[in-house]
Amino acid sequence: MRAFHSTWTGPFFKSQKGDFYVEDFELLTTVLSALKWQELNGDIKMITDPIGAAYYRDLGLEHLWNLGIEERLTDIDPHLNPKVFWAAGKIYALAEEEAPCVMMDTDFIVWNKVEEELRKHSIAVIHKEELQTNVYPSKGSLHMASDYEAFSRWNWEVRPCNTAFMYIGDEDFKQFYVNESKAFMRAAQGNDPLTYMVFAEQRLLAMCAEEKQIELFAFAEIGELFNEDQQCFTHIWGHKRYLRSHPERRIAFCKRCMKRIKKDYPDFYPVLQQIEVLKVYDES
Repeated sequence: MRAFHSTWTGPFFKSQKGDFYVEDFELLTTVLSALKWQELNGDIKMITDPIGAAYYRDLGLEHLWNLGIEERLTDIDPHLNPKVFWAAGKIYALAEEEAPCVMMDTDFIVWNKVEEELRKHSIAVIHKEELQTNVYPSKGSLHMASDYEAFSRWNWEVRPCNTAFMYIGDEDFKQFYVNESKAFMRAAQGNDPLTYMVFAEQRLLAMCAEEKQIELFAFAEIGELFNEDQQCFTHIWGHKRYLRSHPERRIAFCKRCMKRIKKDYPDFYPVLQQIEVLKVYDES
């Protein structure tokens, strides 16, 4: 099964100055994510922009993805605010990937074989989400251009989907979803970086599937993912803020990742030993 990671550097430069970088813990999950996917499920590439491509190549990670690094995030609508639509790069990357394919975040790791299960479905995600109004508000709370009329077509009761890991098997549906997402982002006039982006990416996926009457498969309920018996998926999204504010836990997490990479992929481990921000976690 073909998968892709994506990195759009636009949001970084909207909020920070200096050279682009990825934090140490996410670099390590990126490595584990890519290597584990190749070991168990198939091919993977990185889709990014020229700055992102140069960054990964300078670190020596060019060959982490067996399908290489593609500099394709160069045509994102310049009118989109990267601070509001911080994950727009994923949508633009998906637009040019032919289905069937998997879109996977760099902080998401799949530890088991899932390809056989994926091929049973038209759409698959990691889990569905609850309609919490602070994250998924009513349509009256979203400020849109006056000529945007799509809201009336959709079922606002359908549960959104977490798209840190998403499989789409149907090319026509993929393009329909991508086009609706782009249209929403172009028409949006609000500036909340949570509600507008998760609508464009996660709520719209479920709404589009509902409109096209396509069943949407979820691997688990969100609560199950935090069960200690769950060993198929790791997603550190909600854990990042904790790692940033707890240096000792950050060090322990990074050392644990380094040990796992050394154990499972000893041929690749020397690459990490040459990366400045990761050297401190090497206990060889």
